[in-house]
Amino acid sequence: MTKPLENHTALFLEADTQRIDALRDVLNGALRGKPDVIERVLAALLARGHLLIEDLPGLGKTTLAKALAAAIGGRFARIQCTPDLLPGDISGFNVFNQQSRALEFVPGPVFADVLLADEINRATPRTQSALLEVMAERQVTVDNVTRPLPDRFFVIATQNPIELHGTFPLPEAQLDRFAMRLHVGYPSQGDVVDMLEASIGMPTGAGPQVPQVVDHNELIRMQQSVAETAAGDPVRRYLAELGEAFREHPRVTLGVSPRGLLTWLRVGQAWARLQGRPFVTPDDIQAVAMPVLSVRLGVEDEEPEDLVAEILSMVPAPVYP
Repeated sequence: MTKPLENHTALFLEADTQRIDALRDVLNGALRGKPDVIERVLAALLARGHLLIEDLPGLGKTTLAKALAAAIGGRFARIQCTPDLLPGDISGFNVFNQQSRALEFVPGPVFADVLLADEINRATPRTQSALLEVMAERQVTVDNVTRPLPDRFFVIATQNPIELHGTFPLPEAQLDRFAMRLHVGYPSQGDVVDMLEASIGMPTGAGPQVPQVVDHNELIRMQQSVAETAAGDPVRRYLAELGEAFREHPRVTLGVSPRGLLTWLRVGQAWARLQGRPFVTPDDIQAVAMPVLSVRLGVEDEEPEDLVAEILSMVPAPVYP
């Protein structure tokens, strides 16, 4: 006889799977030919992490962010990062109201559910720090008054890998605030043909129409469900051994911090849920290793992909029956 708790878990897992499938469908329709990218975006969303997308202009990063906001029924905001952007332009500021003779707070764009920080490496270090602090604490403090951000607050930051003039690269400590780094890449020729066909008859600059498929409470519950996804002692020890192996490797200049391991586990939990499982396996940890580590791992004279693959092959994974 099935226990009531197991029935309860199975019902929640089935409901989550249906909503995740709906999110997949609408996001894959908005960003064509990139199912792997969509899976990782969903993993970051469910893990309550933030994304750094490093790629060339015009590959659909803004379209993806807008589609995600529409799919969860959230408010979308965009910051175009420039050298003259100030911290107050992001968080908001107080203005004096002549009629009420009192200060009134004007909220900044961070008071959104999905925030696109475009070309974050063009903002000055001071402004970058203000944004990344907001990302970490999910609150804004202006003139000693603290205001919480929406509980679905999710940041997609972009940077152009070839735009080096007038940029301020993010330091490692700030990169660690992101859950993952992704590359979108060019679509295939067939996907381009489909995209061109879909654009016929649409107003210039108009994106795809994306329906809401998940409401506020459903997303919050799914994120909580991810946080409660079981990760047994063998998986936790495996992660700890991987973290030690990266820190001790002679070609690693910056290893994985405890915060990085916590992020790696949470994204692994989200990945397990995306596969329809209520528990984490070593395969989940390995599947998200590259996007999680590429944003926080310092490697000397080597592509991080090669080193990650090497260490994953060196550290024995626990075997599940």
